Amino acid sequence: MHTLSALRAGELTGVQRLDLSDGLSEFPREIFDLADSLEVLNLSGNALTRLPDDLPRLHRLRVVFCSDNPFTTLPPVLGQCAQLEMVGFKANQIEHVPAEALPPRLRWLTLTDNRIEELPAAIGRCSRLQKLMLAGNQLKQLPVELSECRNLELLRIAASRFETLPEWLLTMPRLSWLALGGNPMERAPQATSAKPIHWQDLTLGPLLGEGASGRIYQALWQHDGTSLPVAVKLFKGEVTSDGWPQSEMAANLAVGAHENLIPVAGPLVGHPEGTSGLVMHFIPPSYKTLAGPPSLASCTRDVYAPGSTFSPAVALHIATSAAAAAAHLHKRGLMHGDLYAHNLQCDDSGHGLLGDMGAASFLPDDSVQSQALQRLEARAFGCLLEELLQHTDATLSVTTHQAWSTLRDDCLQQTVSARPSFTQIVQRLQNATA
Repeated sequence: MHTLSALRAGELTGVQRLDLSDGLSEFPREIFDLADSLEVLNLSGNALTRLPDDLPRLHRLRVVFCSDNPFTTLPPVLGQCAQLEMVGFKANQIEHVPAEALPPRLRWLTLTDNRIEELPAAIGRCSRLQKLMLAGNQLKQLPVELSECRNLELLRIAASRFETLPEWLLTMPRLSWLALGGNPMERAPQATSAKPIHWQDLTLGPLLGEGASGRIYQALWQHDGTSLPVAVKLFKGEVTSDGWPQSEMAANLAVGAHENLIPVAGPLVGHPEGTSGLVMHFIPPSYKTLAGPPSLASCTRDVYAPGSTFSPAVALHIATSAAAAAAHLHKRGLMHGDLYAHNLQCDDSGHGLLGDMGAASFLPDDSVQSQALQRLEARAFGCLLEELLQHTDATLSVTTHQAWSTLRDDCLQQTVSARPSFTQIVQRLQNATA
């Protein structure tokens, strides 16, 4: 994190990224001294309500973050920034999104946790838009013009006020990751038989990790006279980029057991501060996250560690694990919404465990919509299979490469209804050889 004093002292000359959180109520004019180098401007966590009219002087600017500020209107001046591709105004007080605020090169727009009731029809002109994050607003509908954004791949409309799902949304040719839980239209989950686990039966250990929806701790669970290692997720209780934490809780409790899902022991009760939580069986340290989440540059695609390669047998095991987990979810009336390598934990053999149900939602009773949503998720698997093909070593036979490539292409095809179901995907993988 940079400081205002360092900026004013000229110590930041030449920086490409500026992270400035200093209780600012006005835009520091000294930022313009960085115009010839600055590409990423992060002013999150301040008290800003406007941006200067001459912001386009930052002619190299590609990314603007202004989350956790009291903006009530998305600044129209953003639309004049010719190189701007990513805009993030999460957790503001935004009620109005002017058409003029949408940059011509926009690829990634985050407006999570605001007060927006409608989007401008002009968003349909954002032909490069790939990622649109709108969870936690007051939207009841999307402009039909959004259907013109044919490159849209990830959409978050969870925790809003949708009573119906636009039919055109189910035909978007590249849409792969969709979160829509926590809306009035969502089918209510069935009652779960999972037994609650009391806080007093847990001994909390070190923090294992922290995500948008909560913190995960290692713990010991005293159960039937035995001390069992578990992981405890304590939810933050705030709307996240994926939706409400309670939606994640409901999905986890409804999914049931499967060998390719992170096993859930039960919901947490009795926390001294009333915090909701989930107790999960501990994953052995032999399991590692398959890849990192998308970067600013990759936008919607995961980032693999340099040199990541898999044998054909391991790649096939990973692919089959992911597909089998998704097929199970669909049979249980759920859509994962975030089927990505960064949500897969895999061991050296390629056995995978799919986790993070933050974007999950319950499939509608309408069979046509349900089938369409499942085929949207098939495209997410196609992206994963494409990545695995790119990272599988040269021992992959020509015949198998062709079979996997054909399956990938079938999952990625633009006609949503023509994509295979996950039951079919699993069958085709089982018929393949490594």
